[in-house]
Amino acid sequence: MLDWKQTIQENGARLKELAQRTPDTLRGAALMAGAGAKTNHLDAKVRELIALAVAVTTRCDGCIAHHASQAVKLGISDDEIAEALGVAIDLNAGAAMVYSAHVLDAVDRLKNS
Repeated sequence: MLDWKQTIQENGARLKELAQRTPDTLRGAALMAGAGAKTNHLDAKVRELIALAVAVTTRCDGCIAHHASQAVKLGISDDEIAEALGVAIDLNAGAAMVYSAHVLDAVDRLKNS
């Protein structure tokens, strides 16, 4: 497993470097990241649970490190996190089923062309 604190530190350092090279890109990303907090239709806890599930489905270690850290700060329980991860697992399985149907379709169409 990764050293998650180190991952956060290393990503932070590299993102600072990227911000120097393309500041508007990082400002835009920060603007998007803060948009939900401004409307506040979902509370911070729900946004972090969604972020954790999405981080799993996109396989982003940096995202996992950042949002897990935020979840700890917000006091999100292990059971709440596990439920959000269950949603991520379900979606990944669902996507695999849908794309399996695509494979069957592709094979059928290629056989008949």
